[in-house]
Amino acid sequence: MTSPSVAAPRPDLVRGIRRWDFVALIINITIGAGILGLPAKIYALVGAYSLVAYVAAAAIVTLIILCFAEVSSRFSGAGGPYLYAREAFGPLVGFEVGWLLWVSRLASFAALCNLFVDYAAYFWPAVGAGLGRAGLMAGLITALTLLNLVGVRQASRANNVFTISKVLVLVVFTVVGLFFVDWRAFSFAVAPTYTGFSSAVLLLIFTFSGFDVAAIPAAEIQQPQRNVPFALFTAIGTVAVLFLLVQVVCIGTLPNLASSERPLASATQQFLGPIGAAFVAAAAMLTALGTLNALMLTGPRLLFALAEQGQIPAFFGATHPRFRTPYVAILVSAVLKLVLAISGTFIYALTLSTIIRLAYFALTCAALPVLRRRHPERPAPFRVLGGTVVAALCVALCLWLLSNSAANEARDVAIVAAAGLVLYFLSKQRGSTGPRQL
Repeated sequence: MTSPSVAAPRPDLVRGIRRWDFVALIINITIGAGILGLPAKIYALVGAYSLVAYVAAAAIVTLIILCFAEVSSRFSGAGGPYLYAREAFGPLVGFEVGWLLWVSRLASFAALCNLFVDYAAYFWPAVGAGLGRAGLMAGLITALTLLNLVGVRQASRANNVFTISKVLVLVVFTVVGLFFVDWRAFSFAVAPTYTGFSSAVLLLIFTFSGFDVAAIPAAEIQQPQRNVPFALFTAIGTVAVLFLLVQVVCIGTLPNLASSERPLASATQQFLGPIGAAFVAAAAMLTALGTLNALMLTGPRLLFALAEQGQIPAFFGATHPRFRTPYVAILVSAVLKLVLAISGTFIYALTLSTIIRLAYFALTCAALPVLRRRHPERPAPFRVLGGTVVAALCVALCLWLLSNSAANEARDVAIVAAAGLVLYFLSKQRGSTGPRQL
């Protein structure tokens, strides 16, 4: 299923993201700055069984990815989970998924921007507060915006550099750290509680997230029906192995891992000495920068997809006549990201991400049997064996994870969803372009 070209003349988007570019994009988004502090949090919950929690979370994510792979293989347009929900459950549900996903991307970008500046202040204290902090944020967002405006190939090349760099940092950490691991530190004598283990798995599910938004720019991916499934499995396998090895090194080198605020920094200090703190600060900046670029590449495509389907004003779907990028969506997103990052209100918005992710995970998985039944004459290029059973299991797992969410998060999501509904109906009343057929 593809979205046909727009009737009015306008430049098409460029399919400039190749197979391995897309693998790198998913890895880049998934390996966020959270891995710098996550090992301590997971260990505090379940001890050495954190290794089992990683495996369990990776298994659950793999099941969800199976559903994403089949559903995504039916589409070649921009939008990712928004596009899937719109086709399977109608324009209103699709719009809410796209709207909430876009809001969560803004919040994630703002949070990472603040993290980047925090670590930059280690080397340059003047940017730690006040005008220096705001100036660095403005300069960073401007640079990433310009990079993504001038063409998807340029942004994709930059993403490849960031991905390779952050993977190399984690590889160096694990390869060197494994030589210093005390294997007596791994004790499995005391089993974790159900609450502790489920909380650890819940936290790790979202740490592995990234695959869910990476398909948003599918309209700029070469052969998306083939390359999206391949990239999903290649990337998640790479990330799962890296995360597991990082946890092994942290457990084996830090006796006080559960109470460590910067576990990778503390572990690195153990085997690299005073240079360890600077190494991790630079790694944190690199990790955050890479993810920021990936979010700048993917997030605005949600606005573009919403406009392409006539669900928000059409000018959000404008493409640049020379660079052939969705420049209006990129610019609007960049301005809002800067406002959220400087104001600090992103902390409130970040509380929404848990329910938002679980909601569109469940909807995408539920879309698998719906699309099979609706289009039996057009089987998906990638087909999951026992797909209906897998989809039902994934929806049940998402509901189980949702049951661990706080009530105030549901309230916050409802507020943002209601704001989206207002925009949706205002756009319809103003006579936005009608939705296109998929």
